[in-house]
Amino acid sequence: MIQLYTREEIERLIRLDPPLIKVIEQAFTALVTKKVTMPPIMRMDVPEHNGEVDIKSAYIEGEDSFAVKLSSGFFNNPSVGLPTSGGMMILLDSRTGQPLAVLADDGLLTDLRTAAAGAVAAAFCSRKVAGKAGIIGTGAQARLQLKALTLVRPIDHVYVYGRRKDQAAMYKKEVENELGLPVTICSSVKQVVDESDIVVTTTPSREPLIYAEWLKPGLHITAMGSDAEHKQELDHGVLEKADSITCDVIHQSRRLGELRGVPDLEKRALKLGELTSGRKQARTSDEDITICDLTGTGVQDTAIARFAWKALKNKGDDLRERS
Repeated sequence: MIQLYTREEIERLIRLDPPLIKVIEQAFTALVTKKVTMPPIMRMDVPEHNGEVDIKSAYIEGEDSFAVKLSSGFFNNPSVGLPTSGGMMILLDSRTGQPLAVLADDGLLTDLRTAAAGAVAAAFCSRKVAGKAGIIGTGAQARLQLKALTLVRPIDHVYVYGRRKDQAAMYKKEVENELGLPVTICSSVKQVVDESDIVVTTTPSREPLIYAEWLKPGLHITAMGSDAEHKQELDHGVLEKADSITCDVIHQSRRLGELRGVPDLEKRALKLGELTSGRKQARTSDEDITICDLTGTGVQDTAIARFAWKALKNKGDDLRERS
């Protein structure tokens, strides 16, 4: 029997915490230490409504199940009171291909695994003493990426930039109430970069937001907004000036992320899994400038879907035993 789990059921059990971050870290490690079948992302734009739909999947050799995920991003939704992201995951039996569960999470698991990837990137690329966090954007990922940073770095101040002043003000209020961190609303992206040790870009921007002349020794940037051919958050000069460039998947970054248009830099790029497995290091000194480009991977989706399904099954078993 196929089990259907709603967002509400999933939300009660799955949250952004160290165990989840570890699950996503292990997924990146699997990309370089195990045989993983991960097809190219199938994506479709809906330009009339400023929307996009992606399908991702991955099978990790030896695992008894894997996920196929459909996710959407419709960027006009906030104007009508709806969240930007949506979607669901289907978990399949690796031996028979039969569906085991439908995780009707409405984009929750994608949001959580994306934020967890940001935590992994910061943990393996940024300075351990980094305390000033800069966030570009004020949406769901701007909140989750910051929370993820607080789980791996001693964040003590937040600098945020958003195009809309009202959204930036709301972000400040929510972060200060929920995380207890002081937030400074910046008048420009440059001000965020100037003030921060770690900068996370969380936008669907179609043109560069950060430029090479703004970079300073010790800075780390995680760029997670560019996941389509028409998006870009970093000027190419940023990548050229960086001491190291890390990607979740290099060929995806070349097609959909920040490596697009700068093929010569691909030779320098590290895989995030090479860092998590201990095979390579992104940072050799506190003066290094490091970049991590996250485009989103099917292996993250399989990892979090399996993690969520196990938790949901265990909860159901516990309830049955008590009854």
